[in-house]
Amino acid sequence: MEKLREAGLFGGGMVVLSGSLAKRYNECLSMLGVKPTKLKTFSIDGMGWSPEVAVEKKENHYLNTGEANVNAIIISPQQKDKAVHMPSHSFDRDVMDAVFAAYGQEIRDITKDSALVLNLDQKIDALFEPFDLLRYDKIEVTFAVLNNLDKKQMEQQAFINFFNRDNNFIDRDVHHHLLKSAKEYGDLRGRKLKLEPIQLQVGSFYTRAFGGVFVLKNFVKKILVFEDEKMFKSAIHDTAHEIMLFHKDHDELIDALVGNRVLQKDFKGAMRSPRYQRIKKHVFVEETKKTEHSLSEILDSHFLFKKYLNKLPIETQRKISGVELYYQRLIVDKNLKLQEYVDEQFMKILHEPHPLLNEEEAELAWKLLSKIVPKDPVHMYWYDKEQFYNVYSEWNPDYQDWVIDEILENNQKQGL
Repeated sequence: MEKLREAGLFGGGMVVLSGSLAKRYNECLSMLGVKPTKLKTFSIDGMGWSPEVAVEKKENHYLNTGEANVNAIIISPQQKDKAVHMPSHSFDRDVMDAVFAAYGQEIRDITKDSALVLNLDQKIDALFEPFDLLRYDKIEVTFAVLNNLDKKQMEQQAFINFFNRDNNFIDRDVHHHLLKSAKEYGDLRGRKLKLEPIQLQVGSFYTRAFGGVFVLKNFVKKILVFEDEKMFKSAIHDTAHEIMLFHKDHDELIDALVGNRVLQKDFKGAMRSPRYQRIKKHVFVEETKKTEHSLSEILDSHFLFKKYLNKLPIETQRKISGVELYYQRLIVDKNLKLQEYVDEQFMKILHEPHPLLNEEEAELAWKLLSKIVPKDPVHMYWYDKEQFYNVYSEWNPDYQDWVIDEILENNQKQGL
């Protein structure tokens, strides 16, 4: 992971906490019923999640209260526009963007001497079955100020109002209470410390609940796609809901997604994309054992790649280059069948989001494709970081270097 960290691809774009800010963070953890961290210095992302604290606690989702209750911590206005590295839902980053857009000035004021704990409330206390996910319609974000600073403001204002009435200004007890409040919390007059809840609509989304589920709601038919096979097998016994259910590895899933205008099949277009070349090279690396040149040299050289590709067994060559072979021979014989030339995994992963999808839906479709066939390392990093980090450590060091360069180059092209 050190190479990823040096490249800014792991733990990058975070806010470093120490001293009083680290103390404040621990106080927020206490509000959530979480034991404080013993770390003196650590970093947090846009939702207040820390990779160092997660390692210490051996729990990635330590901020949450069960799968149905997602929480976030805002310690600093610098968390604005920061990445969300361990989201529970595909919409978590959008929620944080909305919070900072609505209350950016208030957050700057509050975090001068306090912090905010957020709850992303779906009005569901607990998730009992996957079909509860269909009830996700709106997210209400509620705010709690550390140390009840908003309530202390009300108390301070009440003392001020009392002080200004009649002859109360000579009352020593009133003086004492005002001075004590001012010393402890400062002058709270004029500060906006109470933030009204924000409501946001929820369309289709992904959640890590129930082992990972894609909830596709805004299409011809509602679809649930499960990552966990046991959860899928349990869900198919339900007959009360008119909804299509699939496990991510089902062959029928791709056709259903195309039929419901989630994906489209344009292999010729996909074949001309850099993504197709990355997929080919990833499969090549999986099939290649020993080389005289480094993998990064081979993958960056058209000539070396062709040289080593031709050393592989003929069936492996057909697997890697089957799409090109099919379209070359289709010119001569129009009766050729695609499945006779193109590997099943290639047929799945070369699908793309339907052009009519909005940006959020398209990103969800890319994430689903990355789950179905995780063969594009750049998309895996963009849309499924948890899986990327898991498989990255198993790769050849040369391939790790090549992938890092590819991610950085494509991040720059995307303006990330």
